Amino acid sequence: MVILSSERNAAVDLVRLVALTGICVVNLPFFALPMEATMVLPPAPADRLAAMLVEFLFQAKFFLLFSFIFGWGMEVQSLSAERAGASFNRRFARRLGLLALFGVMHVVLVFVGDILVLYALLGLLAWPLRRCPPRRLLKMAGCLLGLSFGSALLLGLILLFAGDVGAGATPNLGGGFVDTITVRLRDWPSTFAFLALFQGPSALAAFLTGIAAARVNFFDPDSDARRRLHRVMPWLLLAGLALNLAYVSGTTAVTQADAGLLSVLCIGTIAFGGPMLATFYLAAILWLADRWQPPTLLLLAGRNSLSCYVLQGVIAGALFGGYGLGWYNSLGHAALLGLSLPVALSSMILTGFYAQHFGRGPLEALLRRFTYG
Repeated sequence: MVILSSERNAAVDLVRLVALTGICVVNLPFFALPMEATMVLPPAPADRLAAMLVEFLFQAKFFLLFSFIFGWGMEVQSLSAERAGASFNRRFARRLGLLALFGVMHVVLVFVGDILVLYALLGLLAWPLRRCPPRRLLKMAGCLLGLSFGSALLLGLILLFAGDVGAGATPNLGGGFVDTITVRLRDWPSTFAFLALFQGPSALAAFLTGIAAARVNFFDPDSDARRRLHRVMPWLLLAGLALNLAYVSGTTAVTQADAGLLSVLCIGTIAFGGPMLATFYLAAILWLADRWQPPTLLLLAGRNSLSCYVLQGVIAGALFGGYGLGWYNSLGHAALLGLSLPVALSSMILTGFYAQHFGRGPLEALLRRFTYG
């Protein structure tokens, strides 16, 4: 049985828990619906509202929280290696290698929208930059958001001129297990290219911001960075909501016959609106963490977030695949929005139970053993 150390900052695990929940909300439709159904607004009013709500409040926000913690963890691992007199470079190379392997297996067996491979590649880019001063790291992160804006514009142009996004699509993720593997292997190259454009620059920006945050002891409740963040919360919320509203209007219009370049420009606003709202969420989570601590079981799930993330996909596959309950293409966006919360909570409870009895989640145990030799 595991007892959480009182010295561990529970705020970090709470951020991971919230990030996992938001990621589940965004990802679940990609397990449950044909690809073309996720690219256009559904006709039913309730489903249309749910899809727009996910774009407005969830999409391109919660993976940034996860990315921020990933960067923060890089610096924590570096300091740990220094204290132990070990080579951080050797440890981190092993860690990224196994993370990439986990990602490939995740793609083949569970979810084509895997982000672990992308994280491993971005980790290689962040690796040589981690020694930069915090201010320089933040400047580079700002430049990367400019690159993210350009990437979002490019994706908007592709959507604008792609025509019928549903043409030729085959809704066969609801088949048998081997069939779903075939579909994921077929779709992975284009999906990874999309993720690299849509998430890559902003995720790397969040990595660098996380490294800078660790340098200034951001998670210390009395840190100057925390106080400055809480002071700008109202402005982050207002600007984030406005920019994300523009983003939703762009994604809604770009699939219509009369869409134009203004719609593409609106899509580009997610490059700034996503990080702004994600930063507001971070501040809100930290405010909550100062006043409430989740049950130990959930904190253990947050500590073992890699296993929890993968388990979400395993549960979703069992619900929607033909090898499970076979719910594929039978639920709309509104039902999926409601279902995403039980899926996320189930994965957290199961991961927490496992970690409570075995010390760590299964993937974390493998990652630690391989990293530390």
